[in-house]
Amino acid sequence: MMLRTESEAESSFRLEVRGWLRDHVPPALRHATFRPAPDKAMQWYRTLSRRGWIAPHWPRSHGGMGATPMEQLILMEEMALAGTPDIPTQGLNHIGPLLIARGTPAQQARHLPAILAGETIWCQGYSEPGAGSDLASLRTRGEVRDGCLVINGHKIWTTWGHHADWMFALVRTSSEGKPREGITFVLIPMSTFGIRRRPIRTIAGDEEFAEVFLDDVAVPLDHVVGEINGGWDVATAVLSEERLRIGSPAQALRARERLRMMMRAAPAERLPAGIEEAVALAEVEVQALCAAYLEAAEDDSGSGRGDGVDSAYLKLLATDTVQRLLDLAREVAGAGAALRDATRQGEDLLDATEMFLQARRLGIYGGSSEVQRGIIATRVLGLPAAGSKR
Repeated sequence: MMLRTESEAESSFRLEVRGWLRDHVPPALRHATFRPAPDKAMQWYRTLSRRGWIAPHWPRSHGGMGATPMEQLILMEEMALAGTPDIPTQGLNHIGPLLIARGTPAQQARHLPAILAGETIWCQGYSEPGAGSDLASLRTRGEVRDGCLVINGHKIWTTWGHHADWMFALVRTSSEGKPREGITFVLIPMSTFGIRRRPIRTIAGDEEFAEVFLDDVAVPLDHVVGEINGGWDVATAVLSEERLRIGSPAQALRARERLRMMMRAAPAERLPAGIEEAVALAEVEVQALCAAYLEAAEDDSGSGRGDGVDSAYLKLLATDTVQRLLDLAREVAGAGAALRDATRQGEDLLDATEMFLQARRLGIYGGSSEVQRGIIATRVLGLPAAGSKR
């Protein structure tokens, strides 16, 4: 896999993006390790929206940019270089594409414009205390009563669940048949009576996640995406898209900038032996990830073989690449790796610990690295699934 040479139009687009970001990214938010508070994050979100760059992967027919994969990659690279702050992406990368593909016209009309405009924040209600990567074992229940789905249960590790306006969730609506056959996919307004939220402080020191308690939460049936008991196929479609986006080079490009800034600040005589070669190899790995992402994104299905293999491979590759880059940043930092907080040196942010700790969760959410290896083992290598008999 190799990155092709940019066309004249693509190079012109890159210069346009670079100049615009230089003039519009708030200086106080450049290279921020943590996602800013909702007011600041959504202000930047809406700035991108007004520019027309908030949803480059959405089709123009639904308000997106309709960008080519190469244009999407250019945006990622330039945003990493400019140090743009993180924004909530559950609406943009997960439920938005799902509703474009499978939502009713009414669901699309209600939700897609609001996602694009930054009027709503979404969260994902999949994981539960007893059902993380094994979604088929979820226990949150939904019962059809009087034209509503009445939901009781407990979701956890819900990204920005304490800030979100809406949740897309999986609930069990039947115990008959195989576990996957009794699951329903539903859109839940977070203002509904019976919902309680509690933020979770992570090892990195941020409150990125939350747990959500649902007690007799009544949701109209027209909030169901697909059919009652037909949510598994809907959920796996979201997961495939999620893994493709998590497997994008965006986080690796950010981590590469962290490493480059650390290298600029480190006195040459104090660099560990062999570190320059290791950093050069890491740069090559980032380029390999970019090439793999382009190859997958250029496929019409967005998931290569159509069975989740490409998205699983990308998520695994992206996770390993990000973590390797940040491991190297700590090596370069030397004794500075003992400092928890990042420090600024001119326009650079010297961060040996914060993003390193954040990156530990990359191997868990969106399906753990073990799950991705299992998908590759069974669907590419033809190995038996764990626990199966031949």
